[in-house]
Amino acid sequence: MAGTSDREGQSLAEIAEYHNDAVDALTFFLQALWEQKDSRFFGCSLAEFKGLLRNRIRETDLRSSFAVLAALEAALRNDYEFRATKRRKDALSRAFRKIYRKKRERVQFDEDLLDLWVQHYPGLRRVVGELRGALHFRHWLAHGRSWERPVHGRFDFVNIYHLAELLFAEFEFVLKPPTC
Repeated sequence: MAGTSDREGQSLAEIAEYHNDAVDALTFFLQALWEQKDSRFFGCSLAEFKGLLRNRIRETDLRSSFAVLAALEAALRNDYEFRATKRRKDALSRAFRKIYRKKRERVQFDEDLLDLWVQHYPGLRRVVGELRGALHFRHWLAHGRSWERPVHGRFDFVNIYHLAELLFAEFEFVLKPPTC
């Protein structure tokens, strides 16, 4: 069972487990209220109830997608800091050290870190492009959904989760992210 450690970050498995528990709990709870004819559903048709449940699950899906993208960024930033401060000899670590001397923790995730990954590992270009699309989605979520939702790419929990799994598999992390 995924769990309770002192660290603040979450693994993909922990996020997925929480997501599934939240969807199941929400479904079970609202279904029970509907069946008990709770006052919040007074005058609500079955179709309206199902629409409300779909919307609640969609919201949970968005929040879980955000958590996956945050965990992915944290893993990449942690790897960056480890490479930059531990005097590793590989070319990417040297590039990270150079930028670390200038920017430290203020390094820009997309423009600095992802660009350097692609520069040193050109085979990552496609998956990094997909991640950049997902980052537009994350910005939309993080800034209160105050503009039209990004339409390029499929941004739901399952697709974002699979993208994160792919990134964790393809990136050559020195500091391994938590997996369970």
